[in-house]
Amino acid sequence: MKLRWSRTLTLLPALALALGLTTTAPAAADAHPSPAAADAHPSPAAADAQPSPATTPAGDAARRPSDATIRSGWNNYSCKPSADHPRPVVLVHGTLGNAIDNWLGLAPYLVARGYCVFSLDYGQLPGVPFFHGLGPIDASAQQLADYVDRVLAATGTSKVDIVGHSQGGMMPRVYMKFHGGADKVNALVGLAPDNHGTDLDGLTRLLPYFPGAEQYLDKATPGLSDQIVGSDLLNRLNEGGDTVPGVHYTVIATKYDEVVTPYRTQFLSGPDVHNVVLQDLCAVDLSEHVAIGLADRVAFHETANALDPAHATPTTCVSG
Repeated sequence: MKLRWSRTLTLLPALALALGLTTTAPAAADAHPSPAAADAHPSPAAADAQPSPATTPAGDAARRPSDATIRSGWNNYSCKPSADHPRPVVLVHGTLGNAIDNWLGLAPYLVARGYCVFSLDYGQLPGVPFFHGLGPIDASAQQLADYVDRVLAATGTSKVDIVGHSQGGMMPRVYMKFHGGADKVNALVGLAPDNHGTDLDGLTRLLPYFPGAEQYLDKATPGLSDQIVGSDLLNRLNEGGDTVPGVHYTVIATKYDEVVTPYRTQFLSGPDVHNVVLQDLCAVDLSEHVAIGLADRVAFHETANALDPAHATPTTCVSG
């Protein structure tokens, strides 16, 4: 009963947001502001390390990153990848996330290990600040395509590594398959990605019993509809195989995931795929869908291993 109640609470923000969008259909916000632009509400934990996304939705306040953030390498467009870590890392947030809050844990973790780290906002809806990833996923994939091109140009590299949480672990596959990204990505690491959609623990099967509900979600928050098992987008994405040649894939899932269910549907099939269950690395890890992307050091360590497999070390409960 407690877990079921937790799942219900997780869905409330998305449902409330969808119900509040009654006047306009969403459209992907323009994603071409300068690299210095940002949208975020500051968090106390990020007071000295507030990065600046390279895409700013209309209506969000733009801000420049602090000097400490620029020096750190997080969204620092003068950062040049080192010989040890020759590719920039692009972080892709999840549904209802944004370029800053989703990565207050992992971005500094990777920066401290010598990576040039960048994060974007995508899937913005007009008049909805901070909570992104709700626009059509195909349009979001094009935003990612534009962003990756800017990061490549700024860093002078030919490929990026991508780490994504939830929708952010699946949407880059749309970018690679349909938006020319396959030759620009070396590795994709998904933290609790909804690669084959979700049934929200069976709740999506109730939609047909509410006349007009599916059509309303399609109009108000297409990014949510695109992630339901059996959506047109997911059928196109997974038709012909889960992977594209030349990309290294890692999926890190938690058996306590209450959003992308069943959790094993997150796994990919194909060559050069490494599927990991967090509890196989640390049996006492209780992280669920949100915590695995925001704060779990075991997941962070396994992410670092995926980005640099030549220097990987065993991931355990005390990895940090």
